[in-house]
Amino acid sequence: MELSSLLDRFAEPETLKMAKLGRELRAQGIDVIDLSLGEPDFDTPQHIKDAAIKAINDNWSHYTPVAGFLDLKEAVCTKLKRDNNLDYKPEQIVTSTGAKQSLANAILALVDEGDEVIIPTPYWVTYSELVKIARGKVVEVRTSPAAEFKISPAQLEAAITPKTKLFMFSSPCNPSGAVYTKSELTALAEVFKKHPNVFIISDEIYEYINFEGQHESIAQFDELKDRIVIINGLSKGFAMTGWRLGYTASNVTVAKAMEKLQGQITSGTCSITQKAAVTALTGDIAPSMEMTKEFTRRRQRVLELIKEVPGVTCFEPQGAFYIFPDVSSYYGKSDGTTTIQNSADFCMYVLNTAHVSSVMGDAFGEPNCVRFSFANSMENIERAWARVKDALSKLK
Repeated sequence: MELSSLLDRFAEPETLKMAKLGRELRAQGIDVIDLSLGEPDFDTPQHIKDAAIKAINDNWSHYTPVAGFLDLKEAVCTKLKRDNNLDYKPEQIVTSTGAKQSLANAILALVDEGDEVIIPTPYWVTYSELVKIARGKVVEVRTSPAAEFKISPAQLEAAITPKTKLFMFSSPCNPSGAVYTKSELTALAEVFKKHPNVFIISDEIYEYINFEGQHESIAQFDELKDRIVIINGLSKGFAMTGWRLGYTASNVTVAKAMEKLQGQITSGTCSITQKAAVTALTGDIAPSMEMTKEFTRRRQRVLELIKEVPGVTCFEPQGAFYIFPDVSSYYGKSDGTTTIQNSADFCMYVLNTAHVSSVMGDAFGEPNCVRFSFANSMENIERAWARVKDALSKLK
């Protein structure tokens, strides 16, 4: 059977692949601790669930406008003003079935065949694959733990060419946990001002899970705002992963282009989710802040636990809920049966020996590292790292 060549351009997300392998072992009766998926282990706050129940009872059960109900787009604008001091109008907002679709909309609306897209490493696994689907060229810029996994203005300037169409990044970053400060964004903005043809996708989905203080958006710089697409959503900050709602804020031309694309793919996202999202975005965010407090506590514990594992070095995450240690000191080591050659081998060894799932760093553009989530209970985190430490002690 001959399928479309489109399928050969991109790979299956390693995050989903590792989760699937973990489920397969669990189905065999093995106690697998999942530290692979990026999903809060909290339930959706009650006031948001109540809003969804009311929407069902009020019969909000019909097709919605492609870009979303007006009250939802107004709620996004309210949130952007309240939390980020950014002024947007409803016609600049497009809501989608999750931030992943929002990213796809933005990339497909902006990137043409041969266009270069600059992505600092490490980056979320889907960024590069969406660029490949759009037939763009991925230009990776390696960062390092010494630089707190952030791109410098000099690196950005050096990477820009006449073919550069787009720069995309996340802050807080998945997988590194890096968070850009206002001064760091200001320095990058000065570079972008010299290159008016370069668009910027700013993925801010982990905005509320920030251990450093106030979130800073690159859209705060007026000279750049018109060529920035903000990506955000409800999955991480509101524990609403299964509800599927993401949104973009951009200039009107780009918003209409994304709406046109979405109109042929999914149309509008779930009507009940949209009504619940109005309450999430404009209501009490105390439950979100409580989640961040708990993630802060877990981060501290993971950092303590990982210091007990010989040969592992780790950047201290400033946001999100991942630890991204350098495990390359184990490359070339063996337990007599399995030899670790790379991060994929490391992840499979830890999965099969310690029964802890993680995600290889190659998928994020950083081959020396492995991503472990701490979006799991403290008990499971402690059990998982005890197992990992024990499994790695067998490698010589």
